[in-house]
Amino acid sequence: MNHSEWTKRATLKKVKCIHTNAKKYKVNSVLSVGKIYDVKNETEEFLFVVDNSGKIGGYYKEYFEEVNS
Repeated sequence: MNHSEWTKRATLKKVKCIHTNAKKYKVNSVLSVGKIYDVKNETEEFLFVVDNSGKIGGYYKEYFEEVNS
């Protein structure tokens, strides 16, 4: 399974959480506004980041903005 190796994979980019105003899901317990997260995988709609729980979660791209290194 490809997703089981994501924790060991190099970070693709860094993103900053800009809001946690989810319409359907509760994300404010695992994402913090203003915090920078490591992106481990990306799809057209989602970013898979190491969240506040220390695990990888998939979140809509609308919660983030890309951070320039």
